Amino acid sequence: MDTMRDRFAPVVSRLLDEDPRVAVVLAEIGKDGFEEAMHRHPDRVINVGIREQLLVGAGAGMALTGLRPIVHTFASFLVERPFEQVKLDFGHQDVGGVLVSAAASFDWPSGGFTHMAPGDVALLDTLDGWTVQVPGHPDEAETLLRHAVAADDDRVYVRLSIQSNKEPLPVDGEHFLTVREGRRGVVVAVGPLLDQVLAATEGLDVTVLYATTVRPFDAASLRRATDTATADVVLVEPYLAGTSTPAVSDALTEVPHRVLALGVGRRELRRYGQIEEHLAAHGLDAVSLRERITGFLGR
Repeated sequence: MDTMRDRFAPVVSRLLDEDPRVAVVLAEIGKDGFEEAMHRHPDRVINVGIREQLLVGAGAGMALTGLRPIVHTFASFLVERPFEQVKLDFGHQDVGGVLVSAAASFDWPSGGFTHMAPGDVALLDTLDGWTVQVPGHPDEAETLLRHAVAADDDRVYVRLSIQSNKEPLPVDGEHFLTVREGRRGVVVAVGPLLDQVLAATEGLDVTVLYATTVRPFDAASLRRATDTATADVVLVEPYLAGTSTPAVSDALTEVPHRVLALGVGRRELRRYGQIEEHLAAHGLDAVSLRERITGFLGR
């Protein structure tokens, strides 16, 4: 199976052909996938070199001219390094665009901590008006990319990952999906962690919600789930643990509830290892998740 990032360049190249508003801005990373598109659309496929602040600024400048820019690089270079430009050039100027990241929290362990960005969604949470999409399968990534580009002048962040669930689900760019129903609690599985959550909760009497659009947070779906289940909520996110805890609390303001936030820990893992080892170290593999979820629900 191809990866989300494998799917990115072909899908966006087709969008460039289909929509004269679409433009792509790159900073060396990913440029090989756009060679043909660059020849067909030299004025709308721009590589600024290893200049991430310019990458974001150029995208916002294109948005000011009426284009729909897609800005792409690794998450740490797209959200963290040029955060001031994201805040001012897109947010303060109130223009829209699509930021598409790669490498997620720890998809390239051998790249070291410079190429990891578990805090990207939490950082964007400090800004107003961003939609955040976290696909869990390449087919979902394609669907959500198309949603993002078609979203008029909205500001959208699409978080691509090498990690993937085995099967895609019919995501719509807005709502959580109910994958399993139960009465002892609600587990919200975000993006590529769904398979781990389903394995971890096999045989447990819990509702499992699948979230690929995490901002805006689908509060209505969570409230409906707690109508038929105990309002004990477990968040399983592929980025910084607790990122969506305030959103859960806001959704359940009038409902007595408990929240267990599982995700990437704050402690830096200083050995490269493999993706699977990072998952286990952060307690996001199926075995660890089951232990933590049953411990929480059993109290």
